[in-house]
Amino acid sequence: MPRKTPSEILSTTSLDLSPYESLYKHFHAHPELSKQEKATSQTAASHLSRLNTYEIHTNIGGHGFAGVLRNGPGKTVLLRADMDALPVKELTALPYASTVTMQDSSTGIEKPVMHACGHDMHITCLLAAAETLARLRAEWSGTLIVLFQPNEERGEGARAMVDGGLYSKIPVPDYVFGQHVMRMRAGSVGSRPGTIMAAADSMKITLYGRGGHGSLPHQTVDPVLLAANVVVRLQGIVSREIDPSDLAVVTVGSLQAGQTENVIPDTAELGVDFRTVNLETRERILAAIRRIVEAECVASGSPRPPLFTPTRMFPPSFNDGQVSAELAGSFSEHFKDCFDGDTPRSNVSEDFSILGTSQGRPCSFWFIGGIDPEVWDEARSKGCLEEIPGNHSALFAPVIQPTMKTGVDALCIAALTVLRK
Repeated sequence: MPRKTPSEILSTTSLDLSPYESLYKHFHAHPELSKQEKATSQTAASHLSRLNTYEIHTNIGGHGFAGVLRNGPGKTVLLRADMDALPVKELTALPYASTVTMQDSSTGIEKPVMHACGHDMHITCLLAAAETLARLRAEWSGTLIVLFQPNEERGEGARAMVDGGLYSKIPVPDYVFGQHVMRMRAGSVGSRPGTIMAAADSMKITLYGRGGHGSLPHQTVDPVLLAANVVVRLQGIVSREIDPSDLAVVTVGSLQAGQTENVIPDTAELGVDFRTVNLETRERILAAIRRIVEAECVASGSPRPPLFTPTRMFPPSFNDGQVSAELAGSFSEHFKDCFDGDTPRSNVSEDFSILGTSQGRPCSFWFIGGIDPEVWDEARSKGCLEEIPGNHSALFAPVIQPTMKTGVDALCIAALTVLRK
């Protein structure tokens, strides 16, 4: 008798998602910044503990935790969700919109907080998948790990969990799976073999000048003008130094200098972010940034060399070819035409893969759509899809259904592809 397919197994149970919709609204209304996800973690862990099937390990790498369901011999699969929110003031006008403010732990500044990247959906989908797979444990054999990670937005949470003894507390998985809600049509799922998300590096660059009175610029070295020249020159790296067939992005996301109109300040600070998909291009861009900044400082007569301070580093997210092919078969059967096995590679970045690559284990990651199908279809018919708010926007508001059901199903299908009897 042939084995049941993952989709056939999943069809034998039906989980009422209404309580999870309420839980999602709670997470959305109560976001927490990176490294401060204490209440989110406690709420999620409490919910998981009520299933009475998972051994739970908390406070790993900060507020991270993992649940382990041992269900006989077989492979071990890890499913991951991230928990942190962003310092963004929510403008969605949803009845469950966030009004939360928190003190940023790195700056001490009180900031509005919002789940502008959809991590609240990730948490909820994984909790619902954990319950679904627990109900289906007669149909599969092996070990299931559900992992809830802090501090993804700063690119440090996965490494912190690994370095915090994660794999001394839970089994090392054979496969590591994860997903992300994106600006795609809700109900759709997309993945691809190979690199699916770019590497990302961020840094602060401090430029030094000599301050003085705004009426006497000849007695100063103006770091504002210096910074402006650097910003313009950095825009030429990708357009003039990187092969057009390669993928790279350089962004100056912040420029901070001075406090008032008639004072030339002593320093200026740039916040720079760049994305790449291969190591050689990354090194080329790093070298180009340093060369341009140092040369502009010399040209401006800067009294001190610039200071480069790395702030974030995300590895590229690479989907193992064989594993991705197996998941693509299962996803195609379950989601039919709503699955794209060759979804475009994204310039967004994740630290998810560290959970697998740190142990030499294969990973696979996929995207789920979060945009109301009617909104998506209307925008597409008008040729204005770019006007739909996406991740990190103050207006990003995934429609709860069918986004949640799709995310729950995808996690379950992936796990069952490996663990089914």
